[in-house]
Amino acid sequence: MKRSLQSHLSLMLGGAVLIAALVAALASFILAYSEAKEFQDDMLRQVAELYGDAAQVDARSNEGVGGDPESRILILHLPGSRPPAWLAADLKAGFHTLDTDSGRLRVYIHDNATGARTVLAQPTEVRDEIAVNSALRTLIPLLLLLPLLAWLVVRIVRRGFVPVARLSASLDAQAAQRPLPLVDDGLPDEIRPFVQAINRLLERVNLLVTQQMRFIADAAHELRSPLTALSVQAQNLDRATSLADMQARVAPLQAGIERAQRLTDQLLNLARIQTGGAAETEVEVPALARALIAEFLPRAEAGGIDLGLDEKARFSLHATEEALRLILASALDNALKYTPAGGEVTLRLLAAGDAGLIEVVDTGPGIPQNERGRVFDAFYRLPGAIGTGSGLGLAIAREAAMRLGGSIELRTRQDGSGLVFSYRQKRHP
Repeated sequence: MKRSLQSHLSLMLGGAVLIAALVAALASFILAYSEAKEFQDDMLRQVAELYGDAAQVDARSNEGVGGDPESRILILHLPGSRPPAWLAADLKAGFHTLDTDSGRLRVYIHDNATGARTVLAQPTEVRDEIAVNSALRTLIPLLLLLPLLAWLVVRIVRRGFVPVARLSASLDAQAAQRPLPLVDDGLPDEIRPFVQAINRLLERVNLLVTQQMRFIADAAHELRSPLTALSVQAQNLDRATSLADMQARVAPLQAGIERAQRLTDQLLNLARIQTGGAAETEVEVPALARALIAEFLPRAEAGGIDLGLDEKARFSLHATEEALRLILASALDNALKYTPAGGEVTLRLLAAGDAGLIEVVDTGPGIPQNERGRVFDAFYRLPGAIGTGSGLGLAIAREAAMRLGGSIELRTRQDGSGLVFSYRQKRHP
């Protein structure tokens, strides 16, 4: 269900203005009505003082107080006038509201210093009509102002959302390959943090796009080299003149196929890690470590390398088993590749506070300090590195570690030789 913030604000503010206007109108009406009643009472009081010695003036005659016949009052001077039936003799001086046969009257009794009594009476129906008309006149400006207030609310809200529409148009005009940061000058303080967050996201998107473009270019280059070599070797195989010559030329062809297959597997692993589709579970690290040792042991024995497991702590990690396996397999692969015959490679499990620590320690040549940041770049290999690797192992390990919330560190062994690959992640109790 779509919801418009602009419409919501317009309705809410318009409703608030309408309710406030109605409350103000009601209060204004009540106050004006009360003031009109008080004014009429004051008029009766003043008339009583002026006509204190006057004779009776009949309300039905053309004489009286005021030019409007409806506002005329009955004035009685006692004891000179005969009191009407509705006027009790024991009424005290002051205001009274009396019910008579002809309707309700508002009566004011004024006692003079001589003992004479002046009585003024006015129908309440006339008084109420005058008070209501006076109160309604105060409402007319406010009622006429309500449409203007509603129009102003809608106009102000619409103008307030102009920067948002401008930002939306600016984002739509951006190039997908290279989005530019949004300009936050002149924006409201409430929108500026949101725009700044979008700019930070765009920076990360730009970095990711740059990395992906470089990765694609490097992958194309790395794949082209073995495919070209395979094509050449296949042509050489076609020119073989004997079975022995053919067998000699098949060996490099098989090696090239294996290299291309390994590179393809690594690219697929990296793409799978980046998509992060697998669900995380509790992985028993000791069991995974023993499985990896069993997997790499034949290769270590073939190279004359002592491969072992040093299990100083048992713990589990909340991770995807495939990602954790790729991290440790990449570390073991590099350690066995660069450790010379007679060397040692040890997979060590440690506990460091609330974190689990997995280390791969080797006695190889190590990595220079100034190169330890670059070796995590895809397809980067150290100058003069031996073997035919693609430079993807550590890049895959770092990507998997980032997905799992862990961290990788490379450092030299305490004796100054070899390398320690360390993976740290918060462990499960």
